[in-house]
Amino acid sequence: MSAAKGGAGGRAEGGQVVVVTGASAGVGRATARAFGARGAVVALLARGQRGLEQAAHDVRTAGGQALPLVVDVSDAEAVDAAAAQVEEQLGPIDIWVNAAFTTVFASVSEVRPDELKRATEVTYFGFVHGTQAALRRMLPRDRGTIVQVGSALAYRSVPLQAVYCGAKAAIRGFTDSLRCELLHDGSGVKVTTAHLPGVNTPQFSWVLTRLPRHPRPVAPVYQPEVAAQGILYAADHPERREYWIGGSTVATLLGQKIAAGLLDRYLARTGYDSQQTDEPVDPARAANLWEAVDTTQGADHGPHGVFDEQAHSRSLQLWASRHRRPLAFAAAAGGALAGLGAALTRADGFLRAGALTRR
Repeated sequence: MSAAKGGAGGRAEGGQVVVVTGASAGVGRATARAFGARGAVVALLARGQRGLEQAAHDVRTAGGQALPLVVDVSDAEAVDAAAAQVEEQLGPIDIWVNAAFTTVFASVSEVRPDELKRATEVTYFGFVHGTQAALRRMLPRDRGTIVQVGSALAYRSVPLQAVYCGAKAAIRGFTDSLRCELLHDGSGVKVTTAHLPGVNTPQFSWVLTRLPRHPRPVAPVYQPEVAAQGILYAADHPERREYWIGGSTVATLLGQKIAAGLLDRYLARTGYDSQQTDEPVDPARAANLWEAVDTTQGADHGPHGVFDEQAHSRSLQLWASRHRRPLAFAAAAGGALAGLGAALTRADGFLRAGALTRR
C-alpha cells in the first residue's frame, strides 16, 4: 500500500473525513467528488494509480481535500494500514463508504474457481475488510457511519451475474448481522446500505466477460451521480437500514417479494439479451479482475461508462425518498382536506334534504 502522488500532506481542518473504496472510477469516483463538493476531506482507496490521481483532482476541483491511496481491498492488512494512515494524516474517520468491486460476466458453468475466488475476495471480503477497519476506529469513539453500496441484485439475482449477485447478497447478510450487534451494544456507530439500480459505469467495458456481446446494465440506466446523491443522503441519514435508489430498484425488490417465481421465468427469457448490446466483444479487451485497467493501460476511465445517451441524470424515486416527510405531510394534509370536503358535501346534502322536508 502506497500513497499516490499529491496526497493531502497534513492533518485536515474543517469538513468531514470520508473514506471511499473503489474511488478511481464509476460510482466510487462520483461519490468521492460529491463529498468533495461539500468540503469533505476524502481518502480515496483503489488499485489504479492513474484513476486515483484524477479522482483526487476531481475532489480538489470540487472544493474538497483528497488523499489518494493505492490499496487492494482484498488485502485486509493493507486496508487497515490505509485506515491508520488516513487517521494519522487527516484525523478521525467520520464516514466510510464501501464501493469497490470486480466481477465476471458468465454463466455459472463457465466461471473458473480462481476467478470466483478473486471476485469474491474483492467484492465481498473487500467490504468486510473496510467495515472492520472502520469499526476498529469508530467503536472506541462511539461515533461514525459506514455506508455499504449495495444493489437490487442483492435481493433479486439475474442470470450471467451469479458472481456479483452472490457477493452482494453476502454483503447484505453480513451487514444485517452487524446492525443487530451495534443495536445490542447501544453503539453510536451507524451502518446503512444504499441499493443501486443499473448504473452507467466503466465496468461494462472492462469486466471479465465470456458473453458473445458487449455487456450492458439492465435498463433503465442511471448516471453514477444519481447513485452518489443517494449514497450521500444515506450517509447523512443512517438511521434507515436501507435506501432503494431508482424506481427500477423499488420495482425489482417489490416484485421479488410478491412474485419471485414469475421473475425467475421472466429473467430466464429476457435476462440474456437485456444484459448485452448488439456489438460483439472485442477479444483483445482488457479485464480488471486481476489488476487495474487504468494501470495496465495508463488511462483514466472516469465515473461514466459508454451508455451516456441512455442514462438518466435524475431519479424521481430518489427525490421522493429524500423528501419522505414533506410528502407524507402533504399526503396526510391532502387526505384530511379530501375528508373535510367529503364531510362538508355530506353535511350540505343533509341540510338541503332537511330544508326540502320542512317545505
